[in-house]
Amino acid sequence: MQNDPLSLDEIVRLVDTKSPDFCALSDRIWAMPELAFEEHRSVSEQIEMLKREGFRITKNVGGLATAFLAEYGTGGPVIGILGEYDALPTLSQVSGALEHTPITRGEAGHGCGHNLLGAGSALAAAALKDALAAHDISGTVRYYGCPAEEAGGGKTYMTRAGVFDDLDVALCWHPHVVNEVHSTSSLAAIGVYFRFRGRATHAAASPHMGRSALDAVELMNVGVNYMREHMPSDARVHYAVTNTGGDAPNVVQAYAESIYSVRSPHLSDAQQLLERVKKIAHGAALMTETSVEVQIAGGSANVMPNRVLQEIMVENMRRIGPPAFEEADYSFAKKLRELTLSDEEALASIAPRDASLKSAILHDGVLALPLREEVEMGTTDVGDVSWVVPTAQCHTACYAVGTAFHTWQMVTQGKLPAAHKGMILAAHTLAATAADCLRNPAIITRAKAELKDRIGSQTYICPIPPGVRPEDLRKKPA
Repeated sequence: MQNDPLSLDEIVRLVDTKSPDFCALSDRIWAMPELAFEEHRSVSEQIEMLKREGFRITKNVGGLATAFLAEYGTGGPVIGILGEYDALPTLSQVSGALEHTPITRGEAGHGCGHNLLGAGSALAAAALKDALAAHDISGTVRYYGCPAEEAGGGKTYMTRAGVFDDLDVALCWHPHVVNEVHSTSSLAAIGVYFRFRGRATHAAASPHMGRSALDAVELMNVGVNYMREHMPSDARVHYAVTNTGGDAPNVVQAYAESIYSVRSPHLSDAQQLLERVKKIAHGAALMTETSVEVQIAGGSANVMPNRVLQEIMVENMRRIGPPAFEEADYSFAKKLRELTLSDEEALASIAPRDASLKSAILHDGVLALPLREEVEMGTTDVGDVSWVVPTAQCHTACYAVGTAFHTWQMVTQGKLPAAHKGMILAAHTLAATAADCLRNPAIITRAKAELKDRIGSQTYICPIPPGVRPEDLRKKPA
């Protein structure tokens, strides 16, 4: 179409015009890594940038201090683009180093690329805003600043609060080692604290007077281990002991605590499995004559894939093409891979999609959508959004092939030119897919019909119950 203000070429031009400023934003957030629900400086950086771009800002979205909404336009369709900016603990790392070199040992680092994720999504929203503004096109673009994807499920809280309910489409991306449209479902997950309380005493002089909370934690773990034989093979239950009750073996521990993550391909199945885990916890309390408090620590639903949006998105990514990596990008990635990226399992996990990936240094293609829909053995709070609005997500190559997520190797690459190039491809793809939805509302109609069909008779029940707030989970037990 001649002079189409929402054409792919125009969207790419608008993204490229703004990309230097948003790459700089990504780098600033990389340099100020903040953990779940504590991303105050990162949020301020994003808000200031989007204010300058002319967006209307709403803070404290869904009652979360580090969630916000940036909005431009009026009327429908309403397109949401999701961003994140939380980091991971203990992954501090010097940029561009070929060995583990913390900036500050023990501090946080962007080991999952959320500095790129938030800035890239905001770039897409800003480019789409310019297209709407320049040509007086009806429609609304929203950037959602979403906290705590890594630990806490910010989008789950936001979904519970209804902040996505009036969207027509939600789009998002994630930094990765490949260029693809994410076509899989995911595991629903529910995190739960089990806090046991007993009675302290001298372990040698009067052991009969004590009731060990630590015994209860251990017995619960034994019970869950026996349960694993009798649960679906695609479900998962993990745990960590978060408080052993102290370091003194001659004291019967009056308090002990563990946290469990219960996962399944379907939210309803995860909720049912959790009820069985709770029964084991109460059984452990009965055996030890202790009491147990059960507290939800977070949760996310499984992703509802949307093939209608995926096909539009992958076609845009193909037309745009992979990042134009340069010799310096390949050189660094090759050195990093030779020195530290020897994890054959990390390579094997993606190689079946394209045999060339086994020997690739940086991915310079676009993977096809798989014919068969599968379940990815991971969890994301994008899943909750996907239950209430048609949602699609892409991945772009920001890191060397073979880089494992949540590692210093990911942090060291997080603000290099190759990472910026992958981020810009993501912005191109998100903005172009949003533009297609604005230009052709029939896409939205078909995407909504698919979501309705997938959900069928199921009902979305938020895995985080009403009344549970992030601040409640950070309180120390009395």
